[in-house]
Amino acid sequence: MFKKVLVANRGEIALRVIRACKELGIRTVAIHSEADAASLHVRAADEKVCVGPPDAALSYRNIPNVLSAAEVTGVDAIHPGYGFLSENAHFAEVCESIGVKFIGPTSENIAMMGDKAKAREVVSRRGLPVTPGSLGELRSEEDAMQAAQKIGFPVIIKATAGGGGRGMRVVNKAEDLGRAFQAAQAEAKSTFGNENVYLERYFLEPRHIEVQVMADHRGHVIHLGERDCSIQRRHQKLVEETPSPAIDEKLRREIGRVAVEAVKAVHYRNVGTVEFLLDKERNFFFMEVNTRIQVEHPITEMVTGIDLIKEQIRLAAGHPLSIRQQDVVLNGHSMECRINAEDPEKFTPSPGQITKYSAPGGFGVRVDSAMESGATVVPHYDSMIAKLITHGRDRQEAMARMRRALDEFVIEGIKTTIPLHRRIFNDPEFQKGHISTAFLEQLLAR
Repeated sequence: MFKKVLVANRGEIALRVIRACKELGIRTVAIHSEADAASLHVRAADEKVCVGPPDAALSYRNIPNVLSAAEVTGVDAIHPGYGFLSENAHFAEVCESIGVKFIGPTSENIAMMGDKAKAREVVSRRGLPVTPGSLGELRSEEDAMQAAQKIGFPVIIKATAGGGGRGMRVVNKAEDLGRAFQAAQAEAKSTFGNENVYLERYFLEPRHIEVQVMADHRGHVIHLGERDCSIQRRHQKLVEETPSPAIDEKLRREIGRVAVEAVKAVHYRNVGTVEFLLDKERNFFFMEVNTRIQVEHPITEMVTGIDLIKEQIRLAAGHPLSIRQQDVVLNGHSMECRINAEDPEKFTPSPGQITKYSAPGGFGVRVDSAMESGATVVPHYDSMIAKLITHGRDRQEAMARMRRALDEFVIEGIKTTIPLHRRIFNDPEFQKGHISTAFLEQLLAR
């Protein structure tokens, strides 16, 4: 097992990793920007190193500075969390080359799955269901038009290196394709440094279903059930739940089997998430693999009792999977609300000092956050400041706990999305499980 781990992230996920390391008896090093010097994750770690100014490109994404911090503190592993360097194949490769273990999949895994178009090709060759679309990346607007005419409009153009809803454009008719193609390329290049895009059929009101997988170095792979992440705004998830109200046991086994086969195709290692679209006829299609821990991983932990961060660390240290597929039992229902520092109506960022912070509690309630009274939400990073998670014997109890917990949650001094979450959980259609990726847009229109 590792002796010392550097946590190459900030906020709630950094704190989450530090806590898991402490339980495993591993010392921790927190990196931080100048803006985060007094943050909770920094105070929780055994050591700390400032890696640069507030700009993430000069601090949390600054590979030389992060590796210098690792060298100075003598760590034997780095946990990247999510975002920042977590899906950077070059960073993982450099870690491997200098003898510092990257707690995640191999650099080859990240490079292969990070190119969404190539990932689709690999999975398609295995005979697995893939969303209809272009074969590989699109070289020109003419290629895009040929692919779109072949599968039919509407289509969606996506960045091959994309994530977080960036580099995407929905196109409903042929005359809009050229402009959308150029816009997607431009956003992809500015966001990911890679302008390559591909094209898929755009499904109207599908569900976004993802499957949590774990794989060890011996080639053993298991899945931990699905998560329904359909409540989104501009491809950014707001509410997640497991199990999905649209998935029965037969479909769960089949989509789990496909997820396992997809990652076996690239000899995947460690923890990952396979993402699918589920249409109204309950047909599912592979979209991509996220080669990191997901923001919404706590709901899987709540229903399986498996600590995914500890599993990441053990797998990276060379340990085999601690459980078999037949040992995985989904117990009850869990939901998560991402609490963002945003205006709940205009969705504009709301940085500033939190004058009062009182988190909910009680049976079946969990809050993952690095916020506290007096803390400052800085404008340099993602606006998510807390994850509110509930667990119940069934979906009704999990929802009731979430409504109660949202009412208890007090954050003053800034605006948050808590009022929006209350509205979602009080909506009759949501309560019935009648949701899709178009749900929030329809709710706001109502």
